[in-house]
Amino acid sequence: MSLNELEPWPPLQYEVSKDTLHLVHMWTQIVGKIRLTLTPLVNHWWNSTLMVTPRGLTTGVVPSGGGAFAIDFDFVAHELSIVTSDGGGATLPLRSMSIAQFYREVLDALAGLGVPDPHINLVPNEVAVAVPFPEDVENRPYDGDLARQFAETLLKSHVVFDRFRSGFLGKASPVQFFWGSFDLASARFSGKRAPAYAGGKPPNVDVHVMHEAYSHELIAAGFWPGNADVPRAEFYAYAMPAPDGLAAATIRPEAAEWNAARGEFLLSYDAVRTSADPAATLLDFLQSTYDAAANLGRWDRVLLEEPVKCDCDPIPAGMGRPGRSRLVEAG
Repeated sequence: MSLNELEPWPPLQYEVSKDTLHLVHMWTQIVGKIRLTLTPLVNHWWNSTLMVTPRGLTTGVVPSGGGAFAIDFDFVAHELSIVTSDGGGATLPLRSMSIAQFYREVLDALAGLGVPDPHINLVPNEVAVAVPFPEDVENRPYDGDLARQFAETLLKSHVVFDRFRSGFLGKASPVQFFWGSFDLASARFSGKRAPAYAGGKPPNVDVHVMHEAYSHELIAAGFWPGNADVPRAEFYAYAMPAPDGLAAATIRPEAAEWNAARGEFLLSYDAVRTSADPAATLLDFLQSTYDAAANLGRWDRVLLEEPVKCDCDPIPAGMGRPGRSRLVEAG
């Protein structure tokens, strides 16, 4: 079945979408911080992320008292919904508003459902100008069509990332949305601890966040819609720590490039979207960057990718694993 489905991948231009994207970014930070505050820490902060749905993003299950709740962004109907395990529910319209208004409406809705104030950190993370949510009273525009395009881009990217993830048997993260950096990402792990993290950190982030995130060797890839400094949507891939020779590795497709300043491979979203087969183009980027980093890093690819043999012959239809797609021997 084609990963491109029946419709083309939507356009996503940062300069056109930036105001709506900023508002959605702050909305996801508020909701994501609620999940972070009320859930136990899972390695690499996986408890804090949001998950892609067919219509937007969700917290998944968030514990509260003896029950639980979930918060969903629906960028098709343009509403935020909250449901609780005791049968309660509330819906808020997504529209042009201030970030302070959204924050207050969400907390009021939770209170009305019997969920106490989670007392989140009120300062946005990973943004240059961080105005506390209750103090950001400027009315900000929301374009429903642009928000839906963003959600569709996340969904199409998620499907491809999830297919790529299925060929790996080692520890791998879910395909998840990080609301701080505002990107969709997935990571594979070698099984080894990484050297102590000694790099920088984003604005308004404690360095311990980076220590937890990069405690073990990984190869990661993701998608983000861009920002003021990099005003284009793009896919990226990197290794932490980066093995010697990675910058000179040959990767696919030809439109991909190594960015020395950021220490990662980049492929513009438009290069994927306008290609003859966007899903295949993105899979090629994910596979070739992983091949290069895993081989140069001397990962045990047989252990991490080779399915365990069993006596089933043939394996029942639909139960087989893709296994190793391409093993490029390290030089």
